[in-house]
Amino acid sequence: MALLPESGTDPDGSALIRVLSYNIRSMRDDTTALARVINACDPDLVLVQEAPRFFRWRKKLSRLARAANLVILTGGATAAGPAILCNLRATVERTEDVLLPLTPGLHRRGFATAVVRFGGARLGVLSCHLSLQKDERLEQGGMLLDRLAGMDVEHAVAGGDLNERPAGRTFRRLADGLQDCWATAPWGSEYTSTPADPHQRIDAIFATKGVEVLGCGVPVGHPGVTETDLRAATDHLPVLAALKVPAS
Repeated sequence: MALLPESGTDPDGSALIRVLSYNIRSMRDDTTALARVINACDPDLVLVQEAPRFFRWRKKLSRLARAANLVILTGGATAAGPAILCNLRATVERTEDVLLPLTPGLHRRGFATAVVRFGGARLGVLSCHLSLQKDERLEQGGMLLDRLAGMDVEHAVAGGDLNERPAGRTFRRLADGLQDCWATAPWGSEYTSTPADPHQRIDAIFATKGVEVLGCGVPVGHPGVTETDLRAATDHLPVLAALKVPAS
């Protein structure tokens, strides 16, 4: 398998970054394996879903960030589960945790969002975990697009657990407005659920049209990422994307 480009800066000022999206199931599994997977992917940004939300949730998420040589950017319980981690390449401009409208009887959902800079490149970032209910999920997909449009950025990346396959209405809605990074530049493996029997793609990373997608997929076979760790870490497989973000 070809290696993804490493992070860095192009001579034209564009930023080469790695973005990882990962449902970590509230760190209820093997957190040492989870940290090893994240470390091996060497991401600049991690879009987390199902971050710890209850007792001592900040301490738990901080422990994972330290183990992966990252810091917490935003999110967690304050976004109903989504969070964003980053490395020290990122300069943070602003963050905002967004709680979405609550449908009685369904789980509360939210977005973790931020605007960051990598050198001269400015990027909006959003982590999401969409509803299991199809109509609510479709509404949340529209809210995601609206949120990106309102972030006052030319370039943005969004990722998360969509709870839907690519043929679904919400997935198609997002892919109509954004680049589905796997479909644009497939790399690694496609299916994200389940680690023991990968058969469906319900996790994805999307980017706005001006971002160049250099490769995206499940990092099976990536140096340092083992099948044993992927199975032990959580109940989803991660999605890793290499992106080239133009200077602002």
